[in-house]
Amino acid sequence: MNWTFGRKLALGFAVAILTILLIGVSGHRANSGLIENDHWVTHTEEVKRTLAQVLSGLKDAETGQRGFLLTGDERFLEPYHQAVDEIDRSYATVRRLTADNPQQQQRLAVLGPLLTARLSHLAEVIEQRRNTGLDSVLKSNRLLEGKAMMDGLRQRLAELDEAESQLLVTRRERSEESAAAAQATILWGGLLGSLVVLAAGVLISRSLSSQIGVAVRHIQASSAELQAAANQQATGAKEQATAMNEVTTTISELLATSRQIAESSRRVADIAAQTSSQARAGDATVARGTEAVNAIKRQVDAIVSHMLELGKKSQQIGAVLEIVSELAEQTNILAINATIEAAGAGDAGRRFGVVADEIRKLADRVGGSTKEIRSLIDDVRAAVNTTVMTTETGSKAVEAGSNQFAQVAASFGQISTQVVTATEAAKEIELSTKQQATAVEQVNVAITNVAQASKESEVSTGQTLRTASELATLSRDLLKLVEARNGVGAARSLSS
Repeated sequence: MNWTFGRKLALGFAVAILTILLIGVSGHRANSGLIENDHWVTHTEEVKRTLAQVLSGLKDAETGQRGFLLTGDERFLEPYHQAVDEIDRSYATVRRLTADNPQQQQRLAVLGPLLTARLSHLAEVIEQRRNTGLDSVLKSNRLLEGKAMMDGLRQRLAELDEAESQLLVTRRERSEESAAAAQATILWGGLLGSLVVLAAGVLISRSLSSQIGVAVRHIQASSAELQAAANQQATGAKEQATAMNEVTTTISELLATSRQIAESSRRVADIAAQTSSQARAGDATVARGTEAVNAIKRQVDAIVSHMLELGKKSQQIGAVLEIVSELAEQTNILAINATIEAAGAGDAGRRFGVVADEIRKLADRVGGSTKEIRSLIDDVRAAVNTTVMTTETGSKAVEAGSNQFAQVAASFGQISTQVVTATEAAKEIELSTKQQATAVEQVNVAITNVAQASKESEVSTGQTLRTASELATLSRDLLKLVEARNGVGAARSLSS
């Protein structure tokens, strides 16, 4: 395979990593099986402990019952009550732990009713002792029935425990087999992996030695070409140094011109900035004038509103005066009628006639005052109308002035925007010119460095020639070393 040096090394590392991964995966699988078997062993032991707890609970229940039967003391029933709860919990735990074992589930299905019957029998015997006494219990066959039921329960529990014991033996054997498999996998896998890595290292070492030998021969050929190229480089370096001197002079002149352009652009930017500031000041003045005109317009509108309200009030007063005038006329008519009635009444109505005459005179004065007030209201109304018309004319004039101010403000805003745009353009020109000057300076420095490098290149050309000669000598020595190594490797392969 025509692979590079790096690819061959990568292949060697890949083989080593792959071997380690295979060993790791195999060991992981073996350890996983071992862990799983250990888990099932622990699971089976837990089932056996729970079955033992069920049997122990039955014994405690019998012990509590027996103590109560002999003494009649309720305190002896404490173990009985605790055992009943413990039996229920332990039985439920066993059902849950053996949910994956159909045979054990069947045995537990038979055991459940027996447990219930035994606990019921214990409770019935205890109740009989409370009601009829110990002699009644002893004369009956209840204790013998309880013993028979307990023997059946022990047999069922023994069958369950025996099945779990056989399962425990099987699972322990599987655990030991998994442990042995894990050890064998790690041992033989490590040995096989070491052999594979060793073989890959030998093959890659031989391949690299061959490839290095070919590369050294290429270096020998290249060193001769390098010597010829170094001679050509020396001639080109002298010509390049002369050209760099001329370019340096041209760049210096361009740098001076760029600096002058940058200074002119800066002055233009300053002038544009001053113009922009003045335009903004004028814009602010116009804005204040517009605000003042708007304030005058609002005051004139308020005056018009007040005058219109005054006209409405005068109209309301006129309507009231009409009512007062009508009342005065009605009062005058009533007074005349009262005078006529008083004259017809003779002496008895003389005083009433005097009062009616006074009322008539008062009505005449009210009617005259009403006419004078109406005349004054007409004058006020005419004056209000004249004022409203004049104020509306002034309001229109103020509104026209406000519109003109708004147009002036808009014009100033456009001028300010254009000046800002011109300022930004001038600043951009200034910045671009400065950047150009900086770039020219950098180019000048670079050209100077290139000129210096050309001189140094001219000096180092001789060193390159000497280095090429030394490289040729070194390549010959390296080729001899590689060929000698290949010869030793071949001899070793023949001897093996």
